Formats: sequence, structure tokens, C-alpha cells
Amino acid sequence: MVITMKYSLKLKDLREEKELTLKDVANELNISRSLYGRYEKGYAIIPINHLIVVCDFFGVSIDYVFGFTNKVKYENIKKGVNKIEVGKRLKEFRKDQKITQVNLADFLNTVHPVITNYENGKNLIATPFLYMISKNFKISADYLLGRVDSPKYLK
Repeated sequence: MVITMKYSLKLKDLREEKELTLKDVANELNISRSLYGRYEKGYAIIPINHLIVVCDFFGVSIDYVFGFTNKVKYENIKKGVNKIEVGKRLKEFRKDQKITQVNLADFLNTVHPVITNYENGKNLIATPFLYMISKNFKISADYLLGRVDSPKYLK
């Protein structure tokens, strides 16, 4: 399954609104200017930990960057992310939807242990998987990442 995440233009717009260079944002992430440029052009998938730093830097929600809402930021958004909290919320979501780990792994075109590792807080969910879950189930990416308690579901 090929997915198209439409965050690259938002990243560029946010940077240009603040009159920053690629290098300015790359420095914030401690990566090269060319790598950040690849994120903005959609040539490389931005890892979730980099996306979180960028959203914190610009003061916007991940849901906004993903194009799931026009609301730029949520009140009471928490900076950073806790893998254990992410795992708990992913498991809660899955149980609310009555989806097994195997079913979710199949939906994401991955293997069952990947979901187990996410839910146990061993690994942070991959950006494409977060995007697919949020988009298809209308659940806030920021909620799943434990950055907000509300909204849980998107309209």
C-alpha cells in the first residue's frame, strides 16, 4: 500500500512564514540542511521524533501539519513525547476499535511484533503508521502521541 503524506508543503510554509532558512530548522533538529530540505520536498519521510521537534519549534499541532485540521494548535499541548504513553494510547485506540494487534499490523502492512513494540513503549510509532491510523480512523495524531488529551477524535 502506497500512502501519500501531505505534510511537506506545510513544513515549508511554516518555515517561510517565520522567514527562516532550511539551515535554521535543520540546526534545531541537529541534522543537515539537505536532509531537512528532503523532508520539505517529500523526498524523505520525516521521522516522528523530528516531526515532534519541528511542531514544538513552530508551535503547531501534528494534526495541522498532517492536514487533518485547520486548527493550527491545541490548547494545553505538551511538548515532546513519552513512548510509554504513546504505547498506552495506541493500545487503548486499538481496543476501542476492537482491532487485534495482528489486524492492525495487517492494516499497516507490517508484522505483529512491530505493534507489540509500539504498545510496550520499546519503539516510537513510525510517521507513516501514525499518519495512516489517524487518517483512516479519524483519531488525533497529537492524542495518540500523548501531546493532548482533547480532541481525541477528529471531525
